[in-house]
Amino acid sequence: MPDHIQDLLAFLDGSTTAVQASGQIISRLQESGFTALAETDKWKLKAGGKHYVCRETSVVAFVVGSQPLIQTGFQLAAAHIDSPGFKLKPESIKTENNVTRIVAEVYGGPIISTWTDRELGIAGRVTVKRDGVAEIKPVDLQRPVAIIPNVAIHLNREVNKGFEYNKQNHLQAILDTGTQAGNPLLAALAEALQVSPEQIAEMELFLYDYAKAVLGGLQGNLVISGRLDNLGMSHIVLSAIRETEKPQATCVAALYDHEEIGSQTEQGAGSSLLGDVLERIGLVLGLNREEQLIAQRKSFLISGDMAHAFHPSYPEKYDASCSPVMNGGPVIKWNASYKYASTAASSQRFASLCAACGVKYQKFAMRSDLLCGSTVGPIIAAQLGISVVDVGNPLWAMHSVRETAGTRDHNAMVKVLKQYYQ
Repeated sequence: MPDHIQDLLAFLDGSTTAVQASGQIISRLQESGFTALAETDKWKLKAGGKHYVCRETSVVAFVVGSQPLIQTGFQLAAAHIDSPGFKLKPESIKTENNVTRIVAEVYGGPIISTWTDRELGIAGRVTVKRDGVAEIKPVDLQRPVAIIPNVAIHLNREVNKGFEYNKQNHLQAILDTGTQAGNPLLAALAEALQVSPEQIAEMELFLYDYAKAVLGGLQGNLVISGRLDNLGMSHIVLSAIRETEKPQATCVAALYDHEEIGSQTEQGAGSSLLGDVLERIGLVLGLNREEQLIAQRKSFLISGDMAHAFHPSYPEKYDASCSPVMNGGPVIKWNASYKYASTAASSQRFASLCAACGVKYQKFAMRSDLLCGSTVGPIIAAQLGISVVDVGNPLWAMHSVRETAGTRDHNAMVKVLKQYYQ
């Protein structure tokens, strides 16, 4: 089996925001022979055909199976491409006391303190006006241009006893010092895009950790990077669908934006995106409405989102009976309130896939006195009536600016997803 770790590192470094992650996904799909389909066009499909649909920043890719949908259903996997962090308020930029700063709005649930005193980049997308027409352009300044500095300990003696950052006042990113004419951020964006500042209109910009993804540990079996939650699982789903050739069942990979803020957007897991794509595949392949519903009930979804690895410095935070270890294998995730969608039947199906390719798996459940996060799995299960198992790879420091995962877990999960699709 090929080692996917070097491509993972490149994917992490290139996916500085969900906008760039979406672009990385599309370029990799195109390299593997997938062609774009527009939601506003009629589709033509045939067995073995490899296609993708992009709605805003979310991407659904699929390979048409050789067997009838009404017999096989869809083989689906899903993950999300966004990560917790900070979104900029471009209108808030100002220069006072010789310092240019901009207000950063919290996106999702980051561990805020880990974002301070670090070199930060700026990336996202803007609209550029050309001849009276505005087009959306991805942009990444590709250099450390921002920092959120702490105040010195001499001015905040209690900081190591716990400190709550005021999200409006304390998390403003400093971009420059000195007096400049005009808007220095707009000038930097215009230079990066090779346009004039006057051509740039609306902006969706995020801060990102400028440090590169690296391999760590004495044996090099740890991946240390920003955005592993959830680009790690997105890369696995993407790698598996790219290597799927002429399957019997129609295989689908859904890679969503906006999971970290609840998924209730035009392109989130709570949208019509996946249901629309599945229905259109069925229609083009000749299914009527009843047959489409039969196909969906015969379908299965693997929902991939990173899992909590046992942290030896915080044993009191774990249920000892369900605490997966780093590089101990993929994790099936359970929750009594179905924040994870796993059931006995869906978990058994994933366990059988692991057995078929010689991969050991683990289980995770939160302590009963702690709140559990959620995934896209329960949303899709409820919307489409599809059986779902929630899985993930072990991770330390989830939602930190730098997270840690295991190389062996990553390669093992790719192996399981390839077995599933093929």
